[in-house]
Amino acid sequence: MLRVDTPSLLLDIGKLTQNIKAMQAFSLQHHIALRPHIKTHKSVHIAKLQLKHGAVGITVAKLSEAEVMADAGIENIFIAYPISAPKKLKKLLDLTLQANITVAIDSIEQAKMINEFFQSSNQMVEVWIKVDSGLHRCGVTPGEEALSLAKFITSCSQLRLTGIFTHAGHSYAAKTTDELLLIGEQEAAAVVESALLCEQANIPILHRSVGSTPTYQISGAMAGITEVRPGNAAFFDMVQVGLGVATVEQCALTVLASVVSTKTNRVIVDSGSKTLTSERGAHGNESIKGFGYIKEHPDLTIERLSEEHGILTFSSPHTLQLNDTVEIIPNHACPVVNLFDSYFVHKNGEHIDTWPVDARGCNK
Repeated sequence: MLRVDTPSLLLDIGKLTQNIKAMQAFSLQHHIALRPHIKTHKSVHIAKLQLKHGAVGITVAKLSEAEVMADAGIENIFIAYPISAPKKLKKLLDLTLQANITVAIDSIEQAKMINEFFQSSNQMVEVWIKVDSGLHRCGVTPGEEALSLAKFITSCSQLRLTGIFTHAGHSYAAKTTDELLLIGEQEAAAVVESALLCEQANIPILHRSVGSTPTYQISGAMAGITEVRPGNAAFFDMVQVGLGVATVEQCALTVLASVVSTKTNRVIVDSGSKTLTSERGAHGNESIKGFGYIKEHPDLTIERLSEEHGILTFSSPHTLQLNDTVEIIPNHACPVVNLFDSYFVHKNGEHIDTWPVDARGCNK
């Protein structure tokens, strides 16, 4: 066990590298591009490692994440989020002068605002249309609504439409393998059918992109898809394990916690909701038990959390004593990472480096 202060964020470099290689191998097998989402790790080190292994660029959720990555020299960035506020458009304009930036569009109103803003600078911006493949968050309805938006964008002097994308986040709530398969197929169909409709109207769609770690190996294998954007697949977590997408052994990210108190019917560790978050699974996942998985003591359950305390319960004898440490696989890695300043990177149990969470808190 690593001898670092707790709670700490641990990253197994061997597992991380294998997970990155697996994503790249899938994209090569299916002759498609890989553009991983960095909202999971928020790390320049990891983003550059993904690029080194063959990723064509990265995906970010927010402008502030894009700024961090562009400042680090990453040149190909897709912002998979609708941007329209004037302050954000000014930042977007600055970024387009620094790197190759693509931005999401999901309404005519938004497209009009971006086009009008960029007219004053005579600068072009590349855009992709987001279609709703079932999550019912952002995105236009696939088909005719996507075509109508594409036609409007092509009439805009400063916008260059090159892609259509979606995110099947509702896959996290899938209860069976068959349901997951169906969601992945629908994800691909929403993009491909919309793109074909546009091309029948002489609007070329070069990029046809899908995401979601649970489905990218389903939707990414479908004819017509050109790119996948998995994020969580760099680390995996207990949601992915519950979905059958990964095993506990593949999970590269853990939280190191210390026992601070032992009682007759419970054990308390120094990792509460400000460390593990109180999430039990994104978008309604029901496979989660407790608030994380304790690797060395799988029979223990993190039954409840307060801000600084994790309360563990048990139904059989345990050996934990005061100041013992445990490694916890988070339910959902992405928000947990955003709570830490740095990763303790380790190999075969030895601390080899410390990497900053460069885009921590970059939520604007």
